[in-house]
Amino acid sequence: MDAIPQAVVPSRRDLAGPALRAFFQITGRWELSTDQERRLLGSPGRSTYFRWKREQAGPVPQDVLERISYLLGIYKALHILFPNAGQADGWVKRPNLAPLFGGGSALERMLAGQVADLFVVRQYLDAQRGWS
Repeated sequence: MDAIPQAVVPSRRDLAGPALRAFFQITGRWELSTDQERRLLGSPGRSTYFRWKREQAGPVPQDVLERISYLLGIYKALHILFPNAGQADGWVKRPNLAPLFGGGSALERMLAGQVADLFVVRQYLDAQRGWS
């Protein structure tokens, strides 16, 4: 009997480059500042942040990959929900009356600093898509 091939699970190091490239592309489309990008990444030291931005590679902690994963999901959900890319990319900065945001923007919620803040925004958008 032939052995069943096992899936190869990429290492954090293998994921770091693609994750960082995607992160900086998304935050560029959202027109975020350096401080906002740093907060979304969990407030790494300035030298670490600028090394990640310059090299878009290198060792990245698991929690940073988790944060980027949520942001990728948020970005994807927005581009599914809104047919216009400008509308999708602008949504994160617009005031939102949903109870989760209390009149503030999704970006304000995401910048609160906790991974859970990114998770709840992603969960909200998944529910809007009917994926809850």
